[in-house]
Amino acid sequence: MDDQAKQNAINRLKSAVGHLQGIVNMLEKDTYCIDVIKQIQAVESALEKTSQLILDSHLHTCVTTAIKGDDSNERERVLSEVVEVFKWR
Repeated sequence: MDDQAKQNAINRLKSAVGHLQGIVNMLEKDTYCIDVIKQIQAVESALEKTSQLILDSHLHTCVTTAIKGDDSNERERVLSEVVEVFKWR
């Protein structure tokens, strides 16, 4: 992952942490449930976007290198990793 992509991911995650703390505060203050759910969905969306950014970087670096390489076992390993990551969805 290049430095810019890494910093972008870090910034997004730090923002998500702040939002999570805000959700905790909302629950402590008995905020209306739908408002809490909307904030949870916003954090989920931020995490999903961060995951997409990291995956994009991985595909353009590690996976591309493995596919271009001569080691067929390494190619299969990295492709299997990508497939496995999406099985939980």
